[in-house]
Amino acid sequence: MKIQTLHSWDVTASQAAEIQERLRTRVIKRDLFTSITHVCGVDVGFQEQKAVASCVVMSYPDLEVVEHVLHRCAVTFPYIPGLLSFREIPVLLPALEKLKRKPDLIIADGQGIAHGRGLGLASHLGILVGLPTMGCAKSRLVGTYAEPGPEKGSWEYLYLGDDVIGAVVRTRKNVKPLFVSTGHGISLQSAVFYTLKCCTTYRLTEPIRFAHRFAGGKA
Repeated sequence: MKIQTLHSWDVTASQAAEIQERLRTRVIKRDLFTSITHVCGVDVGFQEQKAVASCVVMSYPDLEVVEHVLHRCAVTFPYIPGLLSFREIPVLLPALEKLKRKPDLIIADGQGIAHGRGLGLASHLGILVGLPTMGCAKSRLVGTYAEPGPEKGSWEYLYLGDDVIGAVVRTRKNVKPLFVSTGHGISLQSAVFYTLKCCTTYRLTEPIRFAHRFAGGKA
């Protein structure tokens, strides 16, 4: 997997925001793939003073685990809403480099363009690794929406002003929805489609659920 070095990670919060403003113009909001045979869920957990990046590659559409890797290291960037990528991506990149199977699509536990500066973790990561990437978050960062219907598969657009920045997707009946958005190299419609296809009996997509489990979570 070829990873671009586009900026330093040793930056202040204001410098990080400037980098986001600069990189947002590189986001591609259309499908850069013709078929999907392997999807990768990525998540970062925290154990004491270290972060644990977890990457799980699954076959698609049967969603069987093909490969999973972990990478542990200390984190230096503080937790700041809207700047999560500067805390977690430096941990994720070494994990992704360990993968023997290159995925066709990365599903990140975080935001894509559904972000105040249009460059959440999924978008930032997708640009750096050059792979289609989508954000599939458990909570909203920005935007307004109408509540989707109670049935699995119901969804509504997420807006920031008049702009569509994502979708609010019900992945399980009468359970809180997920906040789905384009990361990079995928359309919103495809991101919604693969979110629903990768959810089985749980609220979370299987790639993220397994990544979270391997990172030390309980999902």
